[in-house]
Amino acid sequence: MQVDRSGVLFSAGSTWLLLLFSTLSIRVTGVGGTHQSIPPSVVKLWASAFGGEMKSISAKYSGSQLLQKKYKEFERAVRVEEIDGLWLVKRLAENMEEMFHKKAQAMKRLVEAAEEAHLQHEEDPNLQYEYFNAVLINEVDEEGNSVELGGEFILQPNDHFNNLSVNLNLSVVQVPTNMYNKDSAIVNGVYWSEALNKVFVDNFERDPSLIWQYFGSAKGFFRQYPGIKWKPDEHGVIAFDCRNRKWYIQAATSPKDVVILVDVSGSMKGLRLTIARQTVSSILDTLGDDDFFNIIAYNEELHYVEPCLNGTLVQADVTNKDHFREHLDKLFAQGIGMLDIALTEAFNLLSDFNETGRGSECSQAIMLVTDGAVDTYDAIFAKYNWPERKVRIFPYLIGRESAFAENLKWMACANKGYFTQISTLADVQENVMEYLHVLSRPKVIDREHDTVWTEAYIDSTRNRGILLGVVGTDVPVSELLKTIPKYKLGIHGYAFAITNNGYILTHPDLRPLYGDGKKRRKPNYSSVDLSEVEWEDKEDTLRNAMVNRKTGIFSMEVKKSVDKGKRVLILHNDYYYTDIKGTPFSLGVALSRGHGKFFFRGNVTVEEGLHDLEHPDVALADEWTYCNTDEHPEHRYLSQIEAIKLYLSGHEPHLYCDKELIQEVLFDAVVTAPLEAYWTSLVLNKSENSDKGVEIAYLGTRTGLSRINLFVVPDELTSKDFLTAEDREGVFNADHFPLWYKRAAEQVPGTFVYSLPFNTGSENKSVVLASTAIQLLDERKSPIAAAVGIQMKLEFFQKKFWTASRQCAALDGKCSISCDDENINCYLIDNNGFILVAEDYTLTGNFFGEAEGAVMNKLLQMGSFKRVTLYDYQALCWVYSESSDSGRTLLDPYFAFFSAVKWILTELVIFLVEFNLYSWWYSDLTAKAQRTGRTMQVPCDTEYPAFISERTIKENTGNIDCDGCVKSFVIQQIPSSNLFMVVVDNKCDCSMFEPITMDPIEIMYNESLKCERLKMQKDRRRPDTCHPFHPEENSMECGGAVNLTQSLVTTLLCLLVALFPR
Repeated sequence: MQVDRSGVLFSAGSTWLLLLFSTLSIRVTGVGGTHQSIPPSVVKLWASAFGGEMKSISAKYSGSQLLQKKYKEFERAVRVEEIDGLWLVKRLAENMEEMFHKKAQAMKRLVEAAEEAHLQHEEDPNLQYEYFNAVLINEVDEEGNSVELGGEFILQPNDHFNNLSVNLNLSVVQVPTNMYNKDSAIVNGVYWSEALNKVFVDNFERDPSLIWQYFGSAKGFFRQYPGIKWKPDEHGVIAFDCRNRKWYIQAATSPKDVVILVDVSGSMKGLRLTIARQTVSSILDTLGDDDFFNIIAYNEELHYVEPCLNGTLVQADVTNKDHFREHLDKLFAQGIGMLDIALTEAFNLLSDFNETGRGSECSQAIMLVTDGAVDTYDAIFAKYNWPERKVRIFPYLIGRESAFAENLKWMACANKGYFTQISTLADVQENVMEYLHVLSRPKVIDREHDTVWTEAYIDSTRNRGILLGVVGTDVPVSELLKTIPKYKLGIHGYAFAITNNGYILTHPDLRPLYGDGKKRRKPNYSSVDLSEVEWEDKEDTLRNAMVNRKTGIFSMEVKKSVDKGKRVLILHNDYYYTDIKGTPFSLGVALSRGHGKFFFRGNVTVEEGLHDLEHPDVALADEWTYCNTDEHPEHRYLSQIEAIKLYLSGHEPHLYCDKELIQEVLFDAVVTAPLEAYWTSLVLNKSENSDKGVEIAYLGTRTGLSRINLFVVPDELTSKDFLTAEDREGVFNADHFPLWYKRAAEQVPGTFVYSLPFNTGSENKSVVLASTAIQLLDERKSPIAAAVGIQMKLEFFQKKFWTASRQCAALDGKCSISCDDENINCYLIDNNGFILVAEDYTLTGNFFGEAEGAVMNKLLQMGSFKRVTLYDYQALCWVYSESSDSGRTLLDPYFAFFSAVKWILTELVIFLVEFNLYSWWYSDLTAKAQRTGRTMQVPCDTEYPAFISERTIKENTGNIDCDGCVKSFVIQQIPSSNLFMVVVDNKCDCSMFEPITMDPIEIMYNESLKCERLKMQKDRRRPDTCHPFHPEENSMECGGAVNLTQSLVTTLLCLLVALFPR
């Protein structure tokens, strides 16, 4: 480091001040220029004056000293205990197991009722039956009469079902848009499944915590309880088909390894290749997290759709399936189809992959998408698949020609598969689904009513070789969280659960939604891996132990981002984990070391506690379960405080409450009660003082108890969202303490944390929060008993700062420096580098590095601040996507008519030059679809910085060489706070230093790394059951060709009917 030699020009007095200062701090000086122009002693004076006044105001109005004193008075009456994390996680797992078991029992009753009802029913092809159609109920015609399958259906809002209007006595039936409401198979199925209504109601009476119950029929209809009206989307369509849903597929079939073979020979050009792509995409839709797959295109050569994955299979998670879909558009047709080579490769691939032990180790299948096969290839099947027939063959014949149908059907029948023909895009979905019914046969014949748990569903299946359907119920994540006593986990502690694939079931850092206002689901929200949120565990030690259903302990240092990712807390967590028996889930509990590992018990009389709990300023955490008011309908409208009173009265034996939590919340109510009188006295005397900017005083305790006092009338509040449900981070939630509570707990005891809500700093319309933690004992490991604070106007806060910065120690009153000077910029920043006060008000709330990049860079070099790199593996990045505007052409009636005529003419001569003529017409039509671009959000990984001050460095000075001009600055901590005053000499142009921002940067993976990530397969645990085959299967039920006699006239009429209403 070079010495600033200009220091020899200082006067003796100045030198003494400088030496005195250097004994109190670490002084780092940059490359020299002129002398230090900002006296550190003056800045220290300003900081002390501002810090003293703000602590006085914050302590006075929050009542922090009074509350600390009250807890001290009870110090001898409390017992501090260290939390046994392993015992705690085992107990929570048992509670969850019991809750899941109750849901499973409800589903078993539905299964039994469905089987019995179907057994008693005789199929009647002429059956006429009026049922409540979910779309048509309460609809009337022009004359005011109920439409067919509609009728009056009583609906009433119900808060248990998110305030939706429902009918608790009846279910409704939804039929997919592409199916006929009165089809014989639908009507018969709806008729016999009416018997489920009674069981739905009975289940709900037995377990009032149940929400939606349903039956998804193999015929396509969906029966839902309670009854609710379904509304089409903006296009007038309801695309829902229960058979496409993940929960249905997982319940109906066993895990499988699948190789999809796609014919890309010359005869597949044009429409056939389009249908083939859609068929493959639909097959991918039917694969779940327990399945593995690959796609191989073939002509005279083999082409792995993703060359990187040559010779292996990958897990069918959302990310992998989307990756393969992107590659489907790159397929083009040419050459001759050599199916024998493709089949040989597929059989070898399945065999080799199975030997690795990494696949499903259950069912295996080859999906063949082609427009024909010139042979049956029995020699290949004899070599690789017979006599065991472990690999099922599912051929999909693309196109209207059926010359090769018999060969393909023979392959299916000889290999326990199913053959279908797909002539148009409209045929794809229904025909692809057929293979699921074949794969469900073994499970059904075995009469295995497997309970299958997915990310949000629980389902069971039917027997006798024909799948009747799937019954299920939703289990809200909020109900899982109710079983977790947040007060036992500490301020930073949390519980989380994962699936057998390592995907998160619940975790406070899971972000399934995005967007402002009306939130939207992320495309991969259900397949976020634990390693993507607990990313500091580089070796996946915690994840793999939980996936393998082990019980144990793990520890690591973590960097937890808070406040919308702007701030970081560095903690050391101990993790405790075990499995939830009877499910594929594992449960974990994280406890932060220090105060997070301790809990204390207080003791007061019930009479004392109830008296103070009923004060009007008291509230309890909405999402915490003090008493289970969902168990019985008569308790649902009770507030938690009312439920506690009822429970303590002893007159309600059916009301279950957490006795330990209630005892502690009564204790906290008694200890904090004096603050109500204290705050009231301040309100009465407030007109006599000048602290007009303080608006709210608040406190929160470890038991979720809150007290709030307003110093202004509600209409005059600057921020009306604070401490309300709209302020999710500012209130007690099921999985986290308030942000102000968390940050106060990590601050030095007796000091205040000041913060500014983001995005609201301009025009002096915002607020500043000041919070401090209340410790039970004067020890480092003391539990945090509570946190208190105030909300004040930003304008009031800033005026106090500017007033303090005008003070000076000069005897003649003439200050050597002032924040009013043109050559000086004064800032007030917090311990994460965010600006609370600046002369330019537009900078309020911004990161300091954006305003003063050179100074922030120097502070990082000097160690006053340090950069912490964070990763977001749930991010969404904006990308520019070029796409064809073909959607517009579909809505153009003239274009649609022209397309129809061209299609008909093409069909008339298809037997001559099918693919060449079609390609000519096809390219002509699509030429009208202009190439347009749009920006869209896609999942990505990002890296971004956060910044945190070094606590041991209280003050610092520095010089920055800006092309020969020396920019000096002084940084001084504000006493008893998390704030710093930064005074900067602005005479120099330091624009050559780039601003330091917190913008996330997308992590870009090169092709080699992308390939490795695709190949990488994390540990997973297979489902406990597998049903690949059954000797009683009827393998002759293996499909048939589609009836191809539909006339061109009929087709044209259908097109016209679709056209004219538009």
